[in-house]
Amino acid sequence: MTVTSPRKIRKAVFPVAGLGTRFLPATKVIPKEMLTVVDKPVIQYAVDEAIEAGIEHFVFVTGRGKGAIEDHFDLAYELEATLKARGKTAELKMMQDGRPAAGTASFVRQQEPLGLGHAVWCARDIVGDEPFALALPDMLIHGKRGCFAQMVDVYNRHGGNIIAVEEVPHEHVNRYGVVALAEDMGNETFRITGMVEKPKVEDAPSDLIISGRYILQPEIFTKLSTQKPGAGGEIQLTDAMIALMDEQKFFSYRFEGTTYDCGDKVGYLTANVALALDRPDIEPKFRPLLEKLAGK
Repeated sequence: MTVTSPRKIRKAVFPVAGLGTRFLPATKVIPKEMLTVVDKPVIQYAVDEAIEAGIEHFVFVTGRGKGAIEDHFDLAYELEATLKARGKTAELKMMQDGRPAAGTASFVRQQEPLGLGHAVWCARDIVGDEPFALALPDMLIHGKRGCFAQMVDVYNRHGGNIIAVEEVPHEHVNRYGVVALAEDMGNETFRITGMVEKPKVEDAPSDLIISGRYILQPEIFTKLSTQKPGAGGEIQLTDAMIALMDEQKFFSYRFEGTTYDCGDKVGYLTANVALALDRPDIEPKFRPLLEKLAGK
């Protein structure tokens, strides 16, 4: 019997059309995805994660006022020429390594804020009939190995649709989307049979919450095209995944790493502290200052 390998994950979608109202007035002129954690924009962490996983094409679903994102991933000729002339090779390499190659980044507009599901649907013609990765850039996942790279390993073993999950205290499950577990596939991977958005604590099917990273089959676009508005009057990705679950396999994967919700002020500040402390060039000077502040 010949085992058919799943189709390669070549494309990743990044919904970046949100208004960032929780960070006003900063986000009046700066896209929330361009706010920096230590010295990189939040969106760069998600793109770096995708590059590590072998993604070849990057699809950004943008909105009005998001031109800075497109400029960020473009070639800054004058800046790079200056860095080269001054012998700043480390800085030059950092910029080049984080920039998608020519012709591998696409930008499509979501003209109306109709929900995450609608934002994903806006990428349908660029993704085409291929499985794809999906990253919610607000959720910065930090670890020794990127979450997407780990998920691609799971996908290569099982195919289907993969959802990154993490465990939270049971009393907090009512804040998140929660998965219902079925067959244990080993290596922190479970077949899942359902998802519940913000369940009552007593009704939650598990303590594993959806963490903002997905690998999805292209049939999700068909479901989204007919999906009726759900919570908040928006097209919800979760509703479309539940509908697709009747036809395709879904797996949850509990990844190694820590998630920081950079769409929340406290989560954003925590990410800055945690990643600064993980930097050998910053930690020795930063930790004593942090401890001094904490002692006040």
